[in-house]
Amino acid sequence: MTAEIITLGLFLAGLGLCIFTGAQILYALVFGLACFSVYTLLKGYSVKATCGMLIEGMGKVKNILFIFLLIGSLTSIWRTCGTIPFILYHAIGLINPRYFVLCTFLLCSMMSFLTGTSFGTASTMGVICMLISNAAGLNPALTGGAILSGSFFGDRCSPMSTSAQLVCTLTRTDIYINIKHMFRTCLIPMAASCILYVVLAGRDGGARVDLSLLSLFQDNFSLHLATAAPALLILLLALLHVDVKYAMGASIAAAAVAALVLQGTAPLELLKSLWTGYRADGDPRLASLLNGGGIASMVKVGIIVLISSSYSGIFSHTRLLAGVKSALQRSARVLTPFGTVVLTSVLSCAVSCNQSLATILTCQMCDTLYPSKENLALALENTVIVLAALVPWGIAGAVPVATIGAPMACMLYAFYLYLLPVWNLFTAFYHEWPRSPVPCRDT
Repeated sequence: MTAEIITLGLFLAGLGLCIFTGAQILYALVFGLACFSVYTLLKGYSVKATCGMLIEGMGKVKNILFIFLLIGSLTSIWRTCGTIPFILYHAIGLINPRYFVLCTFLLCSMMSFLTGTSFGTASTMGVICMLISNAAGLNPALTGGAILSGSFFGDRCSPMSTSAQLVCTLTRTDIYINIKHMFRTCLIPMAASCILYVVLAGRDGGARVDLSLLSLFQDNFSLHLATAAPALLILLLALLHVDVKYAMGASIAAAAVAALVLQGTAPLELLKSLWTGYRADGDPRLASLLNGGGIASMVKVGIIVLISSSYSGIFSHTRLLAGVKSALQRSARVLTPFGTVVLTSVLSCAVSCNQSLATILTCQMCDTLYPSKENLALALENTVIVLAALVPWGIAGAVPVATIGAPMACMLYAFYLYLLPVWNLFTAFYHEWPRSPVPCRDT
């Protein structure tokens, strides 16, 4: 047990040092990789077996890495082909600063429920809302928080969400029963978030949109109606429940045609922009508003995913977390079962840096706290699924924040993501405390 405590302590100390010094979190993750690998070797596993565990963990995120590739391409080509300029041109004059942040939250919530993906929502609706917000001079952290909150609304409760499907698989429950319970428990946090976004946005009530931007878009882009086709296509495919990877691929293809035909972009220039992102020439205002995107912008996040996911192989084949599980089980009498799930979720998200791995770890360590599988599933949805987005070094939050170009401080304004577990913790203390944990009969 001493080796486990030292290993986890060193990793958490490394994370804390990077957070407080402002160093790149990649350093802490590489340090954690070294700590966990050394621990495995000291426990008698061979170098080959240890490498096999790391590769096994990395193999679980191949699908996520491919989605990163699509996100980087999409965020660049929508700028190049005129889709985002078209939407900005027609939306700028309609902005009411007092209610725009609320509308951003609701639009991203709707988009994420349709698509079931936080990454896809951030790279489409989120990017558009952030650019409109920047054009209006609104607080980017507040708008970013609204985008992050809305992106995870559907990631939690959409039938197409991979995280919702993962919870169903782990707990062996029906997704539509889970969704019914999820809507019931999110009403108060949702309403409170809406109120907060209206109240705080009122502080920017003096912000005004620079209408000269309209001529800026007209001078630099063809604003033909067809430039909106890539955005309309992805919405249509989402309504038809087409897999988000195919929907994004179709949108990228349509945007490429629009860029070549309507904007007169050279083929080589288009391919270059897919990697480097959109880069405006000429007016610096256009550059400050539209520059960004590209596959290169996802490379750092992709490395974080690979390193953090490699941990899962070691966690699953060793007893590194066995002592933590035992301590958490004993804490349920004081914290209530839901409170213990909250604590476990925070620890799992901090250590794993990955929503999927954190969900698996939390379920494994808390599966005896609830006699009902449906209640366990609801507890997971109201904690680890949303709390993962509030860990600055975790991919669940870091990817959307990087995609929309918001400051990391936007996590402080992602009200829905922490009001949801706080509200349910309050109701848990009212209904569950004091009570001893009841072992789950279906394990």
